Amino acid sequence: MKIYPFKIPKQLNENLVVQVDQGESFYNRLHQHEEIQIAYIVKGQGKLVIADSIHPYRPGDIFVIGGNSPHLFKSIEQGEGMSHMISIFFTEQSFGQYFLEINELESVHRFFNKARVGFKPLTKNASMERIMRKLPENDKFSRFILFLKLLKKLCNCETKELTNFIYSKQMSNHDGQRMQIVFDYVIHNFQNEITLKKVAELIHMTPNAFCRYFKQRTNKTFFKYLIELRIEHACQLLKNNPDISIAQISDRSGFKSISNFNRKFKELKQVSPSFYLNKMEVVMTG
Repeated sequence: MKIYPFKIPKQLNENLVVQVDQGESFYNRLHQHEEIQIAYIVKGQGKLVIADSIHPYRPGDIFVIGGNSPHLFKSIEQGEGMSHMISIFFTEQSFGQYFLEINELESVHRFFNKARVGFKPLTKNASMERIMRKLPENDKFSRFILFLKLLKKLCNCETKELTNFIYSKQMSNHDGQRMQIVFDYVIHNFQNEITLKKVAELIHMTPNAFCRYFKQRTNKTFFKYLIELRIEHACQLLKNNPDISIAQISDRSGFKSISNFNRKFKELKQVSPSFYLNKMEVVMTG
């Protein structure tokens, strides 16, 4: 399937596109579009892979994804209708060339600078969630007013960057298809042993050439990406399956040894898996 360029479906003269995705899972192909995307997770859990980074998502999360940032939402399939996301798509030019020069909108101007690398609000904000839920129900004018309110709130809250790697232009179709093959294979096989030779062969490269190719397009090594994916999967298992042992979590996340799992987990999360599990139990019990 061709995934580059990915075009957001919109009506003629539609500048602010509101899209509702609902079903067993989200669109899970690596793709990019010129529009900035503000995504609100109503229902569902999984991983957001964006450029060189991986982030878990759960209900209530809001993500701002920069234009031309390759990304995919990998859902944990939990049954029919268990994935529900509301998104807004727009560009800096959507509202005319002088939009960002309007003095009265100065408080939302910096949103576009923050959006280049993408970000996620660090704390839950009920008012932002209400705005996102209202968007599909309203007419164009009301949507625009809600949109401005949302940008202001996003500018004023504490946030976390989603990636340090900025894509200044779209990938070619050929590059996009190659990267999709790699991401698809890894996402469906990360729980098993994965060799550099096997992954390189998928896109007809030598291991050394593939290492350079992957690093240039993601800003990290292939194995660093693989370990991050495995650790995020382990975090979701710890959250959702508190009765499973740490050894089982390690095995189900693709690690051959529990000592290596513990070491890599602490490197990425700054705490041990057992401490992380205890912290989750405290959060869940209030």
